[in-house]
Amino acid sequence: RTLLIMAAATGAVSSAGARLLSPPRTLTTFRAFLFVSSTCSPSISSKLGLSPLQHMKSVPARKLVIRAARTESKGVSLGFRAPHFQLPEPLTGKMWKLEDFESYPALLVMFICNHCPFVKHLKKDIVKLSNFYMKKGLAVVAISSNSVATHPQDGPQFMAEEAKLLCYPFPYLYDESQEVAREFRAVCTPEFFLFKKDGRRPFELVYHGQFDDSRPSNNVPVTGRDLSLAIDCVLSAQPISSVQKPSVGCSIKWHPGTNL
Repeated sequence: RTLLIMAAATGAVSSAGARLLSPPRTLTTFRAFLFVSSTCSPSISSKLGLSPLQHMKSVPARKLVIRAARTESKGVSLGFRAPHFQLPEPLTGKMWKLEDFESYPALLVMFICNHCPFVKHLKKDIVKLSNFYMKKGLAVVAISSNSVATHPQDGPQFMAEEAKLLCYPFPYLYDESQEVAREFRAVCTPEFFLFKKDGRRPFELVYHGQFDDSRPSNNVPVTGRDLSLAIDCVLSAQPISSVQKPSVGCSIKWHPGTNL
């Protein structure tokens, strides 16, 4: 008997031990930006401008899939006057109001919260941007308006812990009634309102757009380009383009039964 043996040589690729890594996420500097370290000690870059961040390791970021509903900032026209507010700061217990910022040439109001993945994606860079521009004369305040009935992790106790942990250089205020969010017509987190002030005139809205093009799952580096460019224009008395990309984030978590 004749045994015929046919063998075909094929390339085999073993999947054992294979790992899928996301591309390294390298943080780039803002325009003319001084970065702050994670210990809140300011570090000064050797040169201002769009230069690479020195002495920082690139850490591979895990791939994050965002399942939260996306909401875009909208419904507010440029020229809108900053509404009055008086809100507590959970970290210190101090009450803050709009008049506390009257002496500043510009005011950045940010609606953020603790739990939103869009905020988490940017919050360290929001701190860095704020640290830099506050030294240049910008006033900054953050507000959380989320209902603790549905999202207790956004409550005042956890806000205070967040502000302390991340070394927020700005007051992080609690809008328990959500009246301030409604007055600002805020709809998402994060949402940015940049106001300018000319003399005794009220604060007027000049920018209501995104931080930059980066999102938690699009692998675009965080640069803060859009917002920092707008701030630069305001502080140098230059006009800001009215073409502005809306901020994208989680919807504000309104109290159950709220009619908007």
